Amino acid sequence: MSQILHSKIIGKGKPLCILHGFLGMSDNWKTIGASYAENGFEVHLIDQRNHGKSFHSEEFNYDLLAKDLNNYLTHHQIASTILIGHSMGGKTAMQFACTYPEKTDKLLVADIAPKFYPPHHHEIIDGLNALDLDEIKSRNEADNILKNHINNAGIRQFLLKNLYWTSDKKLAFRFNLEVLSNKMEEIGDTIHSLETYNGPTLFLRGEKSEYISERDIDEIKKHFPNATVDVIKNAGHWLHAENPTQFLKKSLAFLSQ
Repeated sequence: MSQILHSKIIGKGKPLCILHGFLGMSDNWKTIGASYAENGFEVHLIDQRNHGKSFHSEEFNYDLLAKDLNNYLTHHQIASTILIGHSMGGKTAMQFACTYPEKTDKLLVADIAPKFYPPHHHEIIDGLNALDLDEIKSRNEADNILKNHINNAGIRQFLLKNLYWTSDKKLAFRFNLEVLSNKMEEIGDTIHSLETYNGPTLFLRGEKSEYISERDIDEIKKHFPNATVDVIKNAGHWLHAENPTQFLKKSLAFLSQ
């Protein structure tokens, strides 16, 4: 029996599954998710494996993450869905759409291309591994240690959202830090598919982000012939958090077409 991903489901209407990025969780999307729900979608805010409240596993690659989503849809008796994925979640969404095109109504990818990215989160992983959660007694204390590795306060707050109190009053991370630390190559991996997804596809990239460049457009079109690429102004890689108004406007226009 396969394990089913944890999710929060809000709203009624057309199914819309949202996949968070690396070291994120479904909670990162609750505000925008609520707006989609108000606009006639049944929104599934999903925790991917080794993240949030979903199961932990030694195995981690995009084929498996796409299968996890397929198992989730089967479990919830969803024949087809609209997909939104950010960063790592965008890779999962692309892999899923190419593997299960008949189950993908539309695809929205936030600030990631279907190419290989060399491992580049070393300072984040080093900072997280520097935290001795047996000793740390508060988020503030954890933040002060993380400052030695990560200058950006927004990224630190994003990471520290994953801290929670265990039953024996210790702090722990929701994500599986040990496995994710060892799977940096897999996280940067290209999608494993020679298939294409011919359905409606929108790539939104942050104006200040370098994750999608002009050179990536050909590769995007190879897998997603009907893709358009649009820009979210004044935003970097966390475009949905940095300019939620424009992200919501452009994504809703696409979802509602």
